[in-house]
Amino acid sequence: DIFTGKKMEELCSSSHNMDVPNVTRTEYTLIDVNDEGFVSLMSDEGDTREDLSLPKHDDTLAKQIKDDFDAGKELLVTNMGALNE
Repeated sequence: DIFTGKKMEELCSSSHNMDVPNVTRTEYTLIDVNDEGFVSLMSDEGDTREDLSLPKHDDTLAKQIKDDFDAGKELLVTNMGALNE
C-alpha cells in the first residue's frame, strides 16, 4: 500500500487481466503552516495548494515539519495520490 507501507499480495490466474492504479507524485515547496495545521504549498509551475494538512497519523513527523519550517528551513513536500486518495 503506497499510503501505509503495508505489503499485500493478490493472486490471479494468468488468463485474467489485473487492474493497476495510476499513481501520481507531485513535489511542492512548503510556503506556510497555519495554526490549524493546514499547509500552503507551491508547485514548480507557481500554482499554490492550501487543502492539505500536516500528517494526522504521525504527530512526531508533523511536529518536525512545523519546527523545521519555523526554523527557516526550505522544505519540499511530496504528495502521492492514487484511487482518489
